[in-house]
Amino acid sequence: MAEIPDLAHEYRKVMKEFALKLEKLAEELLDLLCENLGLEKGYLKKAFHGTRGPTFGTKVSNYPPCPKPDKIKGLRAHTDAGGIILLFQDAQVSGLQLLKDGQWVDVPPMRHSIVINLGDQLEVITNGKYKSVEHRVIAQTNGARMSIASFYNPGSDAIIHPAPALVENKQLYPKFVFEDYMKLYAGLKFQAKEPRFQAMKARETTLPIATA
Repeated sequence: MAEIPDLAHEYRKVMKEFALKLEKLAEELLDLLCENLGLEKGYLKKAFHGTRGPTFGTKVSNYPPCPKPDKIKGLRAHTDAGGIILLFQDAQVSGLQLLKDGQWVDVPPMRHSIVINLGDQLEVITNGKYKSVEHRVIAQTNGARMSIASFYNPGSDAIIHPAPALVENKQLYPKFVFEDYMKLYAGLKFQAKEPRFQAMKARETTLPIATA
């Protein structure tokens, strides 16, 4: 919002309140994941912290109708790079699909609902117990689709690695600085996530790991 200087004061105030509530919800969801995984409450938030704290941002997307949707891609298949994503999707126009068991599954329009998506960093921290979800948006002919996605991500200097308590036999994922992963992701977003993890493994160096 700071990038929109002419935004009306009342609208700016409402949007700030909205963002704060979403950020709090994201942290509550992370604590529920901690409980499910048997991790200490607050572990995931701390893992995201680094020295600069977690980051939170919101993106509004508009997908206009297309008379020949088979000729274009609304949003190509990908997994999200970060942590936890809260998505308000269009209440009338569909288009979002998730990949499940090798098949694309439609996510129907849902009014007054939030779609929760997990990103690559949670797959790493949970040592694969949770997986980031591959998804895409298909162009539609029956109207414009809008969505609001809010991203709760690690701080840029956060050191990401599998939680020691979740490494039973083998650490399946590398250790890296989140900012380094994002630089790699920028050029490989629409490719499979596994080569990204392998590339970070190849770069892996000795980094401190917090045990608390």
